[in-house]
Amino acid sequence: MSIETSIDLVTGQPYPYRRVELVEPDWTRFPGWREVTPMEWASVQWQRAHCVKNVRQLRELMGDLVDERFYADLERDQAERATMSMLVPPQMMNTMLPGVVPGGPGSLTEALYADPVRHYMIPVFSDRRTDWSSHPHATRDSLHEHDMWVAEGLTHRYPTKVLAELLPTCPQYCGHCTRMDLVGNSTAVIDKLKFTAKPADRLDSMMDYLRRTPSVRDVVVSGGDVANMPWPRLEDFLTRLLEIDNIRDIRLATKALVGLPQHWLQPDVREGMTRVASVARARGVSIAIHTHANHANSITPLVAEASRAMLEAGVRDVRNQGVLLNGVNADPHVLLDLCFRLLDGAQIMPYYFYMCDMIPYSEHWRVSVADAQRLQHHIMGYLPGFATPRIVCDVPFVGKRWVHQLASYDEVRGISHWTKNYRTSIEATSEDALSRTYEYYDPIHTLPAEGQAWWAEHADLDSSALKAAEVAEASRRMAALQAY
Repeated sequence: MSIETSIDLVTGQPYPYRRVELVEPDWTRFPGWREVTPMEWASVQWQRAHCVKNVRQLRELMGDLVDERFYADLERDQAERATMSMLVPPQMMNTMLPGVVPGGPGSLTEALYADPVRHYMIPVFSDRRTDWSSHPHATRDSLHEHDMWVAEGLTHRYPTKVLAELLPTCPQYCGHCTRMDLVGNSTAVIDKLKFTAKPADRLDSMMDYLRRTPSVRDVVVSGGDVANMPWPRLEDFLTRLLEIDNIRDIRLATKALVGLPQHWLQPDVREGMTRVASVARARGVSIAIHTHANHANSITPLVAEASRAMLEAGVRDVRNQGVLLNGVNADPHVLLDLCFRLLDGAQIMPYYFYMCDMIPYSEHWRVSVADAQRLQHHIMGYLPGFATPRIVCDVPFVGKRWVHQLASYDEVRGISHWTKNYRTSIEATSEDALSRTYEYYDPIHTLPAEGQAWWAEHADLDSSALKAAEVAEASRRMAALQAY
C-alpha cells in the first residue's frame, strides 16, 4: 500500500475539511426494491426479513445490472475462501453504490467491484490474494479469546476488563470478522464452534464469575451482536450487571447501530435503554455503545437518528471501532472523511481503528505495521484530540497496543515484537509473561523482495512448528485455566 498526500489548492492543507450533510441513498434505484415504501424501510422486521443471504437473493435485488462474472466470482469465494456466510441487511446494502444511477445490463458491475463497503461485506474470490491468501501464522481464533474463557463465552484478557459474548450471531456478517471461529453459520472452509451450555446457564456462569472477581470493573457486552438478543433478555442481563458493586463501565458492542439502525429506533428498545441508563446513573456506572463503521458511505441520517436516540436515552457515549482494511479505508483522507462524518453528522466518537487480525484468507485486507504508523501520522492534527482515533494492533496474547508502541521491528521480514505489563487469565503462573516479547506479522506481500524470499523458504517449516507449538501451548493453557 502506498500512502500519498497532496496539497488542496483551496485550503493549502493536505486534507481539505468540508462539512458534508448526511444523505440516505435512494433504495429504489435497485430493481428488487423499486416498490419498497419508506414505512417498510423504517421497519426493523422488514429489514431483517429482506437481508441478502446468498447469490440468488443478490441477483433478485440487482437483476441484470450486474454481470454474471461477478455472481460467479462471489459463488467461488463462498465455496473456497469465505470464513463468514453472507448476511447483509438492506440498510447496509443500500450504502453500496450510493448516488450511482443504474444504466443498462451490467452497468453496475465495475462500480460494485470497486465499492469500499462491498469489499468487506461481500468479498469475492478475485479480491483475495493468490500468492499468500493466508499468513503462515494465521489462526481461526487469532486473539486466543477462547483460550481465555473463564466461563463459557466470558474472556478475561485484561486485568480489569472482560468480554462477554452473549450469543454467536449478528444482524450482519463482515468478511473480516475477528470472531469468525464462533460467530455465524459454518462455511465451506470453517466449521464454527458452538456454545455447549444453555443460554441461561451461560449467563448465570458469567454473573457468578463477575460477582467473585472484584478486580473486574469493565464489561464489554458483545457476541455476536447484542442487537440480536431480544431486548427483555438483554435488559435483564444489564440489570443484573448493574447490581454488582465492582462493575463501573458497561460497553454494548453492536454493528447494528450502523448496519441496522432501525433496531435501536424501536420504541421498546429506546424505552428499555432509558430505564437501564437511569439505573446506571444512579449507581455511578457509565454505559456506552460501541459500533463498527469502516467507511463514510455507511453513515446516513438513520444512523445519526439511532445514535441521537441512544444519547437521549442516557448512554454516556456512542463510539466507533473500525478496522483498517485495504480497498476500504487504508488511506488518510478516507479515514478522516469517516471520522468527520461520524463526529459531525452522527455524534459518534471516532475511537479505535484496529489492524485487521491474522485470520485465514485475510491477507488482501491487512496492512503492515509501518503503513499503520504512517496512517496514524497523517490523520493527526485535524480532529479534536478527544476525537482522534488511535490506530492499534491487537497482538496475540498481549492485547491492544498503539502501533508506535512496538519494542522492535524487522521491516524486512515483517516481524514486530511487543511487550506487555499484565498477565491474562491463563498466565497466573507464567514467569516470563511480563519480560518476554510477543510477535506480530505483516502481510508477506508488503515486504521487500528479500523478506518475501525468506518467507517462501521458511513458511512450510514455520507453519509445521507453529502447529506443534500450538498443540503444546493449548494443553498448557487449559491446565493453567483450570488452576485459575
